[in-house]
Amino acid sequence: MKKSEINFTVELDNDNIPEKITWNATEKPDGNLSETKSITVSLWDHEQMNTMRIDLWTKEMPVDQMKRFYVDCLGGMAQTILNSTGDEFMSNQMNDLCEKLAEYLRKEAEGQ
Repeated sequence: MKKSEINFTVELDNDNIPEKITWNATEKPDGNLSETKSITVSLWDHEQMNTMRIDLWTKEMPVDQMKRFYVDCLGGMAQTILNSTGDEFMSNQMNDLCEKLAEYLRKEAEGQ
């Protein structure tokens, strides 16, 4: 059986706040360690019938980029729900919300 791994390393300050997040994966084309400012990992617990989440971001993650990150995550989930279940209604609703949030972020950026 083939195995694939994704590894995250989180460097914390004295208050346990992430200062640096790096990741690598066996399927990553370049195979090099990459740095990121934020990660979100969701796992389905089929026994408890709920989602476990890990959300981490570094001190340097700008607020506007954090908001964009989550809009992008939601858009990715919209595509995943369509691919995995074929449910066009849910996918369209999620994409509609992404469009509204993206417009909100554009207006927010113009006001600054």
